[in-house]
Amino acid sequence: MARTESLPGQRAAHRARSTQARRPWRRYRPLTFWLFAAPWILGFLLLTVGPMIFALWMSFTNYDGISPTTRSVGWANYRRAFGDGQMWTSLLQTVILMVIVVPLTVCVGLALAVLLNARIRLRAVYRTVIYLPAVIPVVAGSLTFRLLFDHDAGAVNGILDLINVTPIQWLTGSRSLVVLLAFMLWGVGASMVISLAGLQAVPAELIEAAMVDGAGTWQRFMSITVPLISPFLLFQLVTGVIGAIQLFVPAVLLGTANANGVSVAVGIPEGLRVYMVYVYQTYFGLGEFGYASALLWLLFIVIVAFTAAVFGITRSFVFYGGGEG
Repeated sequence: MARTESLPGQRAAHRARSTQARRPWRRYRPLTFWLFAAPWILGFLLLTVGPMIFALWMSFTNYDGISPTTRSVGWANYRRAFGDGQMWTSLLQTVILMVIVVPLTVCVGLALAVLLNARIRLRAVYRTVIYLPAVIPVVAGSLTFRLLFDHDAGAVNGILDLINVTPIQWLTGSRSLVVLLAFMLWGVGASMVISLAGLQAVPAELIEAAMVDGAGTWQRFMSITVPLISPFLLFQLVTGVIGAIQLFVPAVLLGTANANGVSVAVGIPEGLRVYMVYVYQTYFGLGEFGYASALLWLLFIVIVAFTAAVFGITRSFVFYGGGEG
């Protein structure tokens, strides 16, 4: 009986000893944080910062990746970039792509979000179907579009043949840019989901108050909804522009359809030679690692400058719920 009565006391003593044993580890909480964060920090330093510094060094040299003798060329690679006609052509292609795709993606995504934010039947099914292309891997999607727009066996030319239209060589020349545009707009579901999250964060009482005041649907949308979801739209604008500037994988995969044994580094059609493809060709087609690194660092500077300018310009008319005012 005495042994049974001592069990609660033993348990309490055991808990006290366990607490005392764990308590000293509280002083090591900062160390615990750094231990958990170390894999990411090391990966960032070794796989991002390290290569960037190495590329910066290469941009001031004539390094070709093969020759053991490398000499410094100063700012020659950067001066060459500003006088490179092919670079400006690829940059123009990228800007055209960006100007068309980014506004269309944001606007179409917002329109779909407004439609699918309403209470309609099978709303979840529609959302899933529209968002599904956004989660398909970019390689699988690119290869699918390459098959769809194939000249001989593609579904698009098959439909054109049914209506007595001559099949088109979609993946050659400047027409390949149309295929790339279609591929990028195909993933509009990601924009739709972001805009939908913004719409669902709009307080219903503000909309109801505007309705009581006699504001129409369009008035409520432009005066209440759009200002409140402006951070979501700004996020899509910035990430969309950066993504369009850095576009590479779809252009290369679509461009290999008619390579006919030619190296991918030089056999990409004209319509798909965006900026990053030109950098890729300079690296692996011409072996000019130094010049290609200079092109990449110029792109990095442009992206940083664009992002800073956008945040500076939009500061006065983007509404942040937790910010000033």
